[in-house]
Amino acid sequence: MLDVSAKRTGVALTERQKISWLRLIRSDNVGPVTFRDLINHFGTAEAALDALPELSRRGAGARTFRVATTAEAERELEIAHRLNATFIGIGEPNYPFALRQIDGAPPLIAVKGDLNAAMRPSLGVVGSRNASASGAKFAAMIARDAGCAGYVITSGLARGIDTSAHRASLESGTIAVLAGGIDRPYPPENVGLLHDIMAGSGLAVSEMPFGWEPRARDFPRRNRLIAGISLGVAIVEAANRSGSLITARYAADFGRLVFAVPGSPLDPRCHGTNDLLKQGAIVTTTSDDVLDGLAPLSQHTLPFPAGAGEPAHEMPSVQPPRLGDGDRATITDALGPTPVEIDDVIRHTGLPAAEVYLALIELDLAGRLNRHPSGLVSLSIEQ
Repeated sequence: MLDVSAKRTGVALTERQKISWLRLIRSDNVGPVTFRDLINHFGTAEAALDALPELSRRGAGARTFRVATTAEAERELEIAHRLNATFIGIGEPNYPFALRQIDGAPPLIAVKGDLNAAMRPSLGVVGSRNASASGAKFAAMIARDAGCAGYVITSGLARGIDTSAHRASLESGTIAVLAGGIDRPYPPENVGLLHDIMAGSGLAVSEMPFGWEPRARDFPRRNRLIAGISLGVAIVEAANRSGSLITARYAADFGRLVFAVPGSPLDPRCHGTNDLLKQGAIVTTTSDDVLDGLAPLSQHTLPFPAGAGEPAHEMPSVQPPRLGDGDRATITDALGPTPVEIDDVIRHTGLPAAEVYLALIELDLAGRLNRHPSGLVSLSIEQ
């Protein structure tokens, strides 16, 4: 049996800091990467909030920049309290330890349920919504055996494979990652399952605001969190172009293990998993294939990442360098529609890294920058 005890590290945010963090991440064009860069530049979320409109203007934003208000943030905190949920910041002790490691981890996640689930090593189990009986049975077997071995099972609350994995791990512990707000679970038929998860040894997790109805583009973000929380992801019955393959791709990008269950080449639900095997995924025909692969990873605590953290006490804000119009134009000209590494932009322009990162923040806040996997950036072709 795996030792599931985890050392909680980090510093809790004050109520004032949590409100500032909520305001910052809910403001226009502030995603997780931009949030981290703003904190690194300005020292605190409060200082970053004051600078947002001017930064957007410098990036040649075409419209008025909206900064989330204190009242809006306080309203979210009140809703969380009323629902017996809470927000956890990336530097706080109960933030999932594996999720901390990924590039662009959400600065704040809303959670409800047993917080101990977030501190345990996790296995992701995902697959077809239109699962076969044998596929659902195999997913349940993997989830049950991994749960008995001490792993919490993470999935997306979808029909089919996700549902089987969650139900099989209700007692041992399971994490449901939602595409919408915690109070807007999808699909409707799994609302009861979500309640069972949150009432037992499980946890609901979302990076979206309360009241947020999930849209099609929100599900890849959810899949990204499933991969980030997990040490490895088992894919059971995935068709080509399925969301499960998006989860597998994120897992590979994050350095996680990808397990794939082979299936009949005549079954479209298995085309994606069979292709994963051709690409080097771990052949998975028994639970031991998963447990043996995870064992070396779960014995070590992942290092605590730098960035996106604030001290518990107030500190002077760090003022970033101001960019001249000429340097800003040089950086913008170095970008194009083709994704490029930020280090390449720094080398190409010969400008200090701090100035390049500041210019990217300005462009991002103005809606002129696209961010891609592996930290690549490109200039929006809509501008």
